[in-house]
Amino acid sequence: MDVIDVRFPTSRSLDGSDAMNPDPDYSAAYVVLHADDGREGHGFTFTIGRGNDICCAAIETLADYVIGTDVDGPAALGELYKRLTHDSQIRWLGPEKGVMHLAAAALVNAAWDLAARRAGLPLWKYLSQLTPEEVVGCIDWRYLSDALTPEEALRILREAEAGKTERIAEIERDGYPAYTTSPGWLGYDDEKVVRLAREAVAAGYTQIKLKVGADLEDDRRRFAAARSAVGPGIRIAIDANQRWDVDQAVEWTKALAEFDPWWIEEPTSPDDVLGHAAIRRRLAPVKVATGEHVQNRIVFKQLLQAGAIDFLQLDAARVAGVNENLAILLLAKKFGVPVCPHAGGVGLCELVCHLSMFDYTSVSATMEDRVIEYVDHLHEHFTAPTVIEGGRYQAPAAPGFSAEMKRDSLVRYSYPHGPEWRSN
Repeated sequence: MDVIDVRFPTSRSLDGSDAMNPDPDYSAAYVVLHADDGREGHGFTFTIGRGNDICCAAIETLADYVIGTDVDGPAALGELYKRLTHDSQIRWLGPEKGVMHLAAAALVNAAWDLAARRAGLPLWKYLSQLTPEEVVGCIDWRYLSDALTPEEALRILREAEAGKTERIAEIERDGYPAYTTSPGWLGYDDEKVVRLAREAVAAGYTQIKLKVGADLEDDRRRFAAARSAVGPGIRIAIDANQRWDVDQAVEWTKALAEFDPWWIEEPTSPDDVLGHAAIRRRLAPVKVATGEHVQNRIVFKQLLQAGAIDFLQLDAARVAGVNENLAILLLAKKFGVPVCPHAGGVGLCELVCHLSMFDYTSVSATMEDRVIEYVDHLHEHFTAPTVIEGGRYQAPAAPGFSAEMKRDSLVRYSYPHGPEWRSN
């Protein structure tokens, strides 16, 4: 196992800037698993700079749970997930949250990348060819049975078997709808917001997103400019990145309501289930979305049980990887809430499209009101980068989870001794 601290200096151009994170350096705690047959599995968890070294150290701490194990097949991947998340002493640091859970995400995702490579399939298609029983066997059902049982999950997956072949062909032909956050970073001036918003619509996007929450008058001016630029037919979501208390979230969003926001994202703490429920109730018909900082399947379960969200924004590397996201997709289907994943960052677009495409082929069987976030940053560093055409993610075709970074990029941006960091 190799672990590499990779950081990109995105703070220099304010790419990724928002009300809570004004100067992010998009980073990856990156891991490579080396198998006895010569194949590799690549995975990572995402951070925004400082602390990425802590995630790398956590991954190294988990090495003994991974090295020497068999990860060839869904049953073995299910066992690996439990091994990484059930250890009593490690759980004391969480349980199932925080840095250790991020470390588990990197390793679990790398193991799935390895398994899909061995199968010669992109991960979304590898997952799609698993039987319902194999999918259910990958999931840790502890703490979920009051909301979703394995038997209910099997029924959902079996019902989705009808038409699966046609949906796989549709994904390969047409891709999956995307929306873009690229016009909306808080550090961009109005002229850049307007220019990028118009370019996004011209490129085929039907939804964009703006960051809000630092200054209300600035938000009103920027939102008005963006709405004028794209017209009334384009959905504009807004994202506060956890900036507000409950009452403030309601008041601030109401002050932006005249510009027709499609959803308000992360209006308050991601741990505040009842706060999200209150905001949703008080802001209707403006919708509420959250998930990129939700730390595990249990909090997602509670958000759904409380009727606290209109859109569930899972993240490919925040919870403990593919296995936990399978549970979250099934929970969302049970409660009838569309999944619109968080992406952006570094490599998250590459990962998360696999999960949404599997959701369409094998779980929800619908794309209604479903879009995947897209940010046009850092894709050039990946061996199988995301491809967007006409505002849609094109289906990954290369075997694996699309997580592999180019060797030159790993060397150049390794922290703190890579050339990019030594020269600045």
